[in-house]
Amino acid sequence: MRLPTLPHLRVPYLPELGDVAPRRYLLTGAAVLLAFLLAWALWWHYLRSPWTRDGRVRAEVVNIAAEISGKVVDLDVVDNQTVKKGDILFEIDPVDYRLALTQAESSVQSRQYDQQVAEEDSERRQKLGAQAVSAEERNTSLSTAHVAEAAYQAALAARDQARVNLDRTIIRSPVNGYVTNLILRVGDYATPGQTKMTLVDSDSFWVAGYFEETKLPNIHVGDYAHVRLMGWGPEIAGHVESISRAIADDNSDPNYEGLADVSPIFTWVRLAQRLPVRIKIDRVPDNVTLAAGQTCTIVLGPARKP
Repeated sequence: MRLPTLPHLRVPYLPELGDVAPRRYLLTGAAVLLAFLLAWALWWHYLRSPWTRDGRVRAEVVNIAAEISGKVVDLDVVDNQTVKKGDILFEIDPVDYRLALTQAESSVQSRQYDQQVAEEDSERRQKLGAQAVSAEERNTSLSTAHVAEAAYQAALAARDQARVNLDRTIIRSPVNGYVTNLILRVGDYATPGQTKMTLVDSDSFWVAGYFEETKLPNIHVGDYAHVRLMGWGPEIAGHVESISRAIADDNSDPNYEGLADVSPIFTWVRLAQRLPVRIKIDRVPDNVTLAAGQTCTIVLGPARKP
C-alpha cells in the first residue's frame, strides 16, 4: 500500500558542521576573554585598588582635671552637651581660696611698709658722715633694705599665686566640643591632676583608614577620599593628609635577657599588614552626625583640582 505524500511538510535546513564551528570558537573565545578581564578587574579592585572597609572616625579627647583641690559645689553641664571654648564646666568651693587671697594681700601691705621703712633708714644713714655713722652700720642698713625689698617681692608673688588659685576654682572648657561619659557630681572632691570630665574636641575629627601594604604604592598625600559611614547614606569628602611610618612588630619585643624574641611559627597563608592612613575631613553633610569610633568604607581617587 502506498502512503500519501504530504507536500506541506518540509525538512528544515541543517547547516553543515563547517558553518557552526567558527561561531562556537568565537563565542568561546569571547567568553574566555570576558572572564579573564573580569578576573583581572576583581583582582585589581581587591588587591591593588586603594580602598578599605577598615576605617574609623577619630577625634582628640581632652581630659579635664582641676589644678587645685576642693569640693565641687556647682556643675554647669550635662552629659553629651555641646560646649564652646571658655564655657564654665564646674566650680570648686572658693571660700578657702578667697581667705588665702585676703591673707596674701595683707602680707603684701605689711611687707611694703617694712620695705619703705628700711629704705628710708638706709638712705638717712648713707647721707650721714663717717664721724656720725660707721661704715659697718651703713652696710647693715643697706642689707636690711635689700632683705625688706626681697620679702616684699615674695609677698607680691604669694598674692599673685593666691589670686591664680582663686581663678582656678572655676574650670572652663579649653576647646569647642562635647561632654561625654559625664560621671562628675556636685559634692565630689577634686584632686589636682585627677580627670573629672572628658570632652571630645569637635574641631579635631579625622578618619583613620587601615590599608593593606599591597595598596600603599597607589596611595599618595592629597588623594581624594570618598568616606561612607556605616548606616549613613551621604558621603563625606576628604583627602589623604599623611601615611603612617610605623606599626607594632611583635618580633621586636625582647625577652627577659634583652634578646629579640622571634616567633618560629609561620603559616602558609601570609596576610598583608595594614598601615594607618590619616584622612583630613573636608566636608560633612548637614544631616550626618560624626562620633569618634564610627566605622566607615574609604575609597581613594586622584586628587581633585581646586
